[in-house]
Amino acid sequence: MSSELAPRNTSAAPAVADDDNRYKAVQAKLDKFGKAMDDATLELESLRRSMQANADHTDGVATDIENADLSPKFVELTANVVLALIGAAREVRTLSDTAQETADLTHQTRRTHAKLYGALDEIRSGRREKTPRPGFFNR
Repeated sequence: MSSELAPRNTSAAPAVADDDNRYKAVQAKLDKFGKAMDDATLELESLRRSMQANADHTDGVATDIENADLSPKFVELTANVVLALIGAAREVRTLSDTAQETADLTHQTRRTHAKLYGALDEIRSGRREKTPRPGFFNR
């Protein structure tokens, strides 16, 4: 039964939240966030599998305790641990599904942003003269 939690050497935020709203900066932030959510999905699924394996192993331990004619108190306590692990694994699965949905929406947002503003950025980046920001003429 291994459920080691190891600290990671990454910052808490996968993408810096600042006021840099230039096209390329937004694209980079969306890309970085989407990849972080993909990684989180994989890690959560690994955690879920580990918790389920621990629950299965603990269930076997509960059976062994019962077969050894130990106090029913220990069988009951071990069975409670099994139920807690199964419940936690179920909730981690829900969290993993949510992380995957968020990753998918982030990738979709990045593609939509590129579709809407990519050509404008290409035009603005190719000019030597400064051009108005998007929305300037909408006032």
